[in-house]
Amino acid sequence: MGEETNITLAVDLLPRASTKTTMAAVATRREAEQGIDSKDAAVSEMATHADSISEESKAIGEAAYRKADIRILLWYSFVYLIMRIHVSNITNTAIINVEEGDGIKNQLGNLTSGQWAWVLSIFYYPYMFFEPTSTILLKYFSPRIWMSRIMITWGIISMCQGATQNYAGILAARFFLGLAESGYYPGVLYHLSFWYPAKSTALRIAVFYASGQFSGTISGLLAYAISFMNGVGGLAGWRWVFILEGIPAILCGTYTYFALPNYPETSTFLTEEQRKIILQRLPKTQPTSSANTWDSKQIKTVFKDPTTATFTLIWICHAIGGWGVSQVLPTVIYELGFTDSANSQLLTMPTYAFACICLIFIGWAIQRQKISPWIAAIVLEILACTCYVVLICVKDSIAKYVLIMIATSCSICIYPILWPERIRAAHGTTAAGLTIGLTNAAAQMTGIVGPQVYQSKFGPTYRVSYSISIGLLFGAVASVGMTWYLIRKRDLAVGEVKSDDEAKVGRELMGKS
Repeated sequence: MGEETNITLAVDLLPRASTKTTMAAVATRREAEQGIDSKDAAVSEMATHADSISEESKAIGEAAYRKADIRILLWYSFVYLIMRIHVSNITNTAIINVEEGDGIKNQLGNLTSGQWAWVLSIFYYPYMFFEPTSTILLKYFSPRIWMSRIMITWGIISMCQGATQNYAGILAARFFLGLAESGYYPGVLYHLSFWYPAKSTALRIAVFYASGQFSGTISGLLAYAISFMNGVGGLAGWRWVFILEGIPAILCGTYTYFALPNYPETSTFLTEEQRKIILQRLPKTQPTSSANTWDSKQIKTVFKDPTTATFTLIWICHAIGGWGVSQVLPTVIYELGFTDSANSQLLTMPTYAFACICLIFIGWAIQRQKISPWIAAIVLEILACTCYVVLICVKDSIAKYVLIMIATSCSICIYPILWPERIRAAHGTTAAGLTIGLTNAAAQMTGIVGPQVYQSKFGPTYRVSYSISIGLLFGAVASVGMTWYLIRKRDLAVGEVKSDDEAKVGRELMGKS
């Protein structure tokens, strides 16, 4: 009996022991699962936290850039419109009131086509020589002071053009006007590089540049209206153009001195978080306000960089081949023979309006990475070249007008879509300032050589002028291709990849918190 009882007890205990073991195992597994769940929950919570910070930083960044766009970009765009009116008004005055015998060429001593070409060209010589240093001076004096100086002096000198009495006087006035204005356009690009990453400036530069080209529409309209002031106060219509269009620049310069922000670090219209995000998004190679104004090592690097030469070739070839006709556009349209001088001013308006629409659309597409700026530039150059080829062959005046409009519109788009790549290729504060100035100085060949290529003696067919443009545009296409290759090779060498700026800032902020 005792053995049976012991066996029975042993048998009874076995399942109980097994049950205890099983329960213990289940408990252990539950604890492990709870541990895993808690870890998953922690990871999920961290991811949610990162996403919330990323979204928050994105909202803060968008608000910061929106403020900067309003305070800096839009103001510069408005002033650039005023500036381009000054630049283009000399081309409008060429045919104002010529039928009445009160044209500028007649009143300044019956200027020849060669003399008039020099009146147009001399404006760009100080541009070419002083632009490279003007960007450096902007950093030295501060954007607010330097930009206001540019605006006020060009307004005063522009008005003085209306008082000139002879060929020597208009040459002197045009030279000093170029000296006063030199540095504005590259200065804007340089100033923007302290605020925005180069890769986020495609649409912004397109808007800025388009505003300047829209001045062609306004300038033609103003010239048309002011031409009816001929004889008012004993002054010819062309004198009133210079006088009236100089006043807004002085007013803009005064406002700029008091209102233009210098750098993100010192801006008062941004919050501390907004300033931090703007500075964090800037690549290390871009300019900073704390960097030295002059760095000899960066200067040497600029001149050793092969892209300096290739970008310069693009700018020179396109300046003459693509942009040259814009310097004498009202005259070229007038000599087509189907309209008078007053209406020729109005017929420049569709060209610039169409160019503005194209430019903003292309800038948007590049910003959204829907098209490469290099491909866009090559296509536009080839299209402009095709227009010039057809212009040599056709005889119909209306067809020629349409082709000139398309060619000019294509040419207007090239520089702004390539500027972000030009700025991105420069590394450092001094390098960026110098390369922007040097590159834009090369663009002044537009005004130096363009009027010589498109002299009236080659009209009304301008076959010689169009042939020269075709050759130079082929050179521009080759230069764009070479520069694209060099930039691509450099990007691959440094392992540059596209990244989500917003997520990057979010991770940085999360790591600091």
